[in-house]
Amino acid sequence: MPKLLIVSRDAKAYRQLIEQANLPGLEIATDPTECDIVLGEPRGIRDLLPRLTRLKWIQSVYAGVEYLVKPGHRRDYILTNARGVFGDLMSEYVFGYLLTHEKKIFERFRSQQARHWDRTESGLLRGKTLGLLGVGSIGSHMARTAKHFNMKVWGFTRASEDSQDVDVYFHPPELLKFASGLDYLVCVLPRTEGTNRIVNADLLDALPPHAVLINVGRGNAVDDSALVEALTQGKLAAAVLDVTDPEPLPAEHPFWTTPNLFLTFHTSAKSYAEDITKIFIENYYLYLAGKPLKHQVDFERGY
Repeated sequence: MPKLLIVSRDAKAYRQLIEQANLPGLEIATDPTECDIVLGEPRGIRDLLPRLTRLKWIQSVYAGVEYLVKPGHRRDYILTNARGVFGDLMSEYVFGYLLTHEKKIFERFRSQQARHWDRTESGLLRGKTLGLLGVGSIGSHMARTAKHFNMKVWGFTRASEDSQDVDVYFHPPELLKFASGLDYLVCVLPRTEGTNRIVNADLLDALPPHAVLINVGRGNAVDDSALVEALTQGKLAAAVLDVTDPEPLPAEHPFWTTPNLFLTFHTSAKSYAEDITKIFIENYYLYLAGKPLKHQVDFERGY
């Protein structure tokens, strides 16, 4: 009989939803040494790995699984992550800030506070070019959303060209060519060795000065010093960072006072228990049937 360990701050909600599903043969337990399946947050699971002696499968409640794929950690089990549930959440966040920028919402509010009647013309998303640095399931969702605003969409990936909503694809070594034609650059990359500081001084210099950077992937992708310099010197119109490295930022970090930089503290997309449980249930039936599970993580690639 499969035994499940839930390792999450929302364990009560997950347990309730899983029990309501009446999954055949599944028992929810609390002793790590008895469990062959784990559902939860990668950081907490990592600390339990030495005690998970019967482990066969981990279902992460997050898309990012960097805590479980670092060199030296065990890899004698199936690791699946959460995919297909964050696209709409991330799109709401990203396009909220795109519209805020184009419609000058912050500027209008400052004019209101100053009692200044401001009829400066707003911008349009129509016709602007959105660049996606990473076109996985989340990036594909954003590309589809961009089409509702009649935007052009460019995508930069290692090889895949799966999204039909991307107008032009770029691959290594075309990163700077990709950046040079963008109005908005949205970084949707996972944390891997290959994504470290990919948004560096060269990339930021290649962006047009009116461009806006938004990072909803992982904080390691951005060279902090280069971004501070670009914003301070007016080489970039603005940046919105939902993720940073480290998190939380220390009080002395320059991001707190960098002009035209907006921090949102890793709030763009929450893992809702009802969404993740649906993924777990679908994978559990595949697990019982001995079939390949959905959203398996490649330990070498890190995602």
